[in-house]
Amino acid sequence: MRKLVLIGATFLLFGALAAAQVPTSGNVFFGYSYYNSKLTVDRASLNGWEGSLEGKVFPHVGIVADFSGHYGSQDFPVCPTVPVGDSGCGTASASTHQLNVMFGPRVSFSVGRWMPFAQAMFGVAHISSTTGFGKDNSWASALGGGLDYRIVRPVAWRFQFDYIHTNLYSVGQNNFRISTGPVLRF
Repeated sequence: MRKLVLIGATFLLFGALAAAQVPTSGNVFFGYSYYNSKLTVDRASLNGWEGSLEGKVFPHVGIVADFSGHYGSQDFPVCPTVPVGDSGCGTASASTHQLNVMFGPRVSFSVGRWMPFAQAMFGVAHISSTTGFGKDNSWASALGGGLDYRIVRPVAWRFQFDYIHTNLYSVGQNNFRISTGPVLRF
């Protein structure tokens, strides 16, 4: 319940910031996303999608809502009860999917056909496993940026890189996300 209240407060905060000046321009992005994640044992390569909606509140500053889902398999430690002196620990691979929902400011400017941008986002991460390791939620933060290449006036292609920090299963993770796909500007 506390997490829902905090998520609601976050929405209200960004809503109040956006209401200060109604966005008159922005962009919508949806594309492929690669997520390099480390829960506890080894780094895992997860594939999925990312979508974002940005509304410009000033000419070079926007508020972005970012959503992503990544799917694959991750290794978890398994340590059954064993006699002292024998570690007996192994790993178990579990099919997982991770969802991230984040919001924050984005700064961008145009240089010919290119539009570089930098962003800082905060929100929540959710992971669930289909093989008995359960579900968990965590705060998430992301720092990143990228480049949009304008193809024709309202359409561009995005290349984006983000460093995402989560704390799933009470263990801090430092993850990397690389995304690409079309951008529709309005």
